[in-house]
Amino acid sequence: MNELFFWPFVSGALLSTLGCIWVIKNGQRWKIVDDPRTHRHPKVVHERAVPRGGGIPIFLALMSVFLFWGFEWKSIGIVLGGGLLMMVGYLDDRFEERLSPYLRLVLNGVAALLAVGAGVGIFYITNPLGGVINLSWPLSILFSLVWLVLMQNIIGWSSGVDGQMPGFVVIAALTMAAIGIKFGEDSSQVPLLILSGVTAGAYLGFLPWNWYPQKIMPGYGGKSLAGYLLGVMAIMASGKVGAMVIVLGIPIIDALIVVVKRISEGRSPVWGGFEHLHHLLLKRGWGKRRIAVFYWGASAILAIAALQLNSTQKWFTMAIITGVAGGGILWLHYFSIFLKQRDRDSG
Repeated sequence: MNELFFWPFVSGALLSTLGCIWVIKNGQRWKIVDDPRTHRHPKVVHERAVPRGGGIPIFLALMSVFLFWGFEWKSIGIVLGGGLLMMVGYLDDRFEERLSPYLRLVLNGVAALLAVGAGVGIFYITNPLGGVINLSWPLSILFSLVWLVLMQNIIGWSSGVDGQMPGFVVIAALTMAAIGIKFGEDSSQVPLLILSGVTAGAYLGFLPWNWYPQKIMPGYGGKSLAGYLLGVMAIMASGKVGAMVIVLGIPIIDALIVVVKRISEGRSPVWGGFEHLHHLLLKRGWGKRRIAVFYWGASAILAIAALQLNSTQKWFTMAIITGVAGGGILWLHYFSIFLKQRDRDSG
């Protein structure tokens, strides 16, 4: 295994594991325990009091990038953006998600701006007809900010059940690492290997504590950090945004459908509800473990596909995923009325 990936991976996993133990032990004292008996919201599906604060161990792991990358402008900007998301997450966890989603959205943009200002940017996009389309610096900044903000929210919306989110985040980070190793002779891929190693290790270290029955929840910090880091990695991987879109095809299509549905019903797209794919599967009797494994399996299959495709093939693959996954999710929304036998952990 590439050492540029391996040691960051080990440090990320170790620091995340130790951080989880620390947060679980101090959750009550820090007042970040989420009790479903007092925190009533349609999206709440856990059945007992569980500490939030998952952003804290993830950020502890993220800081280890300095050990391998050093204190460069880009690494500092990325970590500062992650630190902001961790602090926003802690406050949101502390006050039971009472921070305005619009305020959180603005702070998502600030975190993205810290990374983009440090040099993380989309400078071109692939033309499906061949070649690339170079972006002017204003368009580069705009595309990069929009991409990072979208990623923070899309990943956050697919973290509703135990173990669901950290598993597919690990798979997505490993995919970016595979791309970095593939182009290993390019020195510009070294930071990608380091960041993907730390991220994969951090969320793998978090996973056993978040697996059913969860002992710690990602909270807003853990969710938004995942999207932020994956978004940054997709840009750093020589602009492999298309590969990331394929790997995260299920969460992305689910988010798109929910946003359109909320807007069409006259509701705000940023206010949470009980209508994401994992909620629909829970209502159909799926257990939390089965849902988590479904997300992992789908992401793993799509990751293998993404690594084999050229740029033009990725566009067609995205269209196929949109049709198949979108059709399945819409069917669950509007046409599925027959309940299957319920799993024991379906809530």
